[in-house]
Amino acid sequence: MRRVTLRRPRLPRSRRGQRRLVQAVMAGCVLALLPATWMYTAAGDRLRTTADVPRTDVAVVFGAGLWEGEPSPYLAHRLDAAATLYREGRVEVVLVTGDNSREDYDEPDAMRGYLTRHGVPDGRIVSDYAGFDTWDSCVRAKKIFGVDEAVLISQGFHIRRAVALCEAAGVASYGVGVDAVHDATWYYGGAREIFAAGKAALDAVFRPDPRFLGPRETGVERALAAAGGPLG
Repeated sequence: MRRVTLRRPRLPRSRRGQRRLVQAVMAGCVLALLPATWMYTAAGDRLRTTADVPRTDVAVVFGAGLWEGEPSPYLAHRLDAAATLYREGRVEVVLVTGDNSREDYDEPDAMRGYLTRHGVPDGRIVSDYAGFDTWDSCVRAKKIFGVDEAVLISQGFHIRRAVALCEAAGVASYGVGVDAVHDATWYYGGAREIFAAGKAALDAVFRPDPRFLGPRETGVERALAAAGGPLG
């Protein structure tokens, strides 16, 4: 059997070559950090807590996975925050956006069930079944559900990206980052955001259509009308 030998890359020997290599590495680092810098700048001072977020008609809760058909602990924390905002009169309607790409996986309905069990009337919950990622959820909130302003609810490691993308999609947003146990999922989510920032920046620049757009829906308008109109 022929043995394959891997050759190590040769580093430049001249000072000029070494200088160019260092410059290339530094340029690569800067380019890698630009999306994250944009994300933090775009979110700016739009982050709040459940105690001080402004009164807003709509709260948007992003999906975060199901465990045996029920919201994962991370998703449950997001829904708890939404229920708190509703009970305290800070929002009138909750838009739950998540993945329903398979018959056996339905994030929005699981989120709706959890909210109703925690004091949010079914008529104040609107479901977006095609929120396959953050950009899709933001664009659909604006174009399909007619949301111009919203409180976004997610974990701290994700909320800046959510605010930055929804602002880019035309939704004036405040973000509430809920607490989470610093377990393996939390560290994975934080690491994932470094790479997700690049896609987010591209989405904000090129503004692609969501995977599924569909016709205009009046669920948010009807829910607000049932609530007696927008918050004053």
